[in-house]
Amino acid sequence: MDALAGLLDGPRARGAFLMRSVFDPPWSVRIQDRAPLTLLTMLRGSAWVVPDRGAPVPLHPGDVAIIRGPQPYTVADDPATPPQAVIHPGERSTTPTGDELCEVMDLGVRTWGERADGTAVLLSGTYQLQGEVSQRLLRVLPDLLVLPAGALDSPLVPLLSDEMAKDELGQEVVLDRLLDLLLIAVLRAWFSRPEAAAPAWYRAHGDPVVGRALRLLHEHPAKPWTVATLAVGTGVSRAVLARRFTELVGEPPMAYLTNWRLALAADLLREPDATVGAVARQVGYGSSFALSAAFKRVRGLSPAEHRQTSRPQTADLVTPGA
Repeated sequence: MDALAGLLDGPRARGAFLMRSVFDPPWSVRIQDRAPLTLLTMLRGSAWVVPDRGAPVPLHPGDVAIIRGPQPYTVADDPATPPQAVIHPGERSTTPTGDELCEVMDLGVRTWGERADGTAVLLSGTYQLQGEVSQRLLRVLPDLLVLPAGALDSPLVPLLSDEMAKDELGQEVVLDRLLDLLLIAVLRAWFSRPEAAAPAWYRAHGDPVVGRALRLLHEHPAKPWTVATLAVGTGVSRAVLARRFTELVGEPPMAYLTNWRLALAADLLREPDATVGAVARQVGYGSSFALSAAFKRVRGLSPAEHRQTSRPQTADLVTPGA
């Protein structure tokens, strides 16, 4: 596992909310579902994504937008169009005055709007619960990114669109996995673009020494690493490794390893059956006490407190962190 694979290993949709929305201009939808992450793409027509903070961004056919929650935003045919519908947590939709819209605008299987052959078709896929997307991934993403049409060499968007129209046994699992694959494909393409401002560890991955060190740490986080053993694995001296790693990544190797181990532990602790002791062994700590001490020192709370605050909540879906 390389550093990027480790970052992208987190997405695990579980009953994701997927919808094909069909509109005629003027149209505008206010999104305030507090979801941690949403993918949007225009299958037909164009739109604007209007964040509460920042400038409106156009969305053309084939573009894929990723929006990091929980801040509200609006999607509309024009930034000046006032919202006609509001999406709330729990897949609930209303007018701005509170009248229910779910049944009124139901157009069939995972399709919503005023008429089926509208001029604009928006496909959306939403990770609804905290823990479905790792916090270390959310931490490195901007609030809004748009991958332009043509930058994604993948059949996943039309495949997901086709599968959304089906209502067969096991369809929810199929859609969850397709959404995960699409998110990973989009992010991999995004991080390779110069405007992505990729994190330092991503850029450092291309260095023959530091890239090798990062792969070793990500593939074997539980090994009892020291700067000396890591230097042996990369074929350079301890001094050279420590200097180059710190220059390119922005922190020393052992500090990076600690943060990586605790990020892994934070994700693993969200699993209801995982014990602190078992998680400690998986990420390289000899006991639950050792993991708890490191967790408290670096993150300011115990593993038990982290698990409590990370339980899925429909009203509070994202807690910043890494």
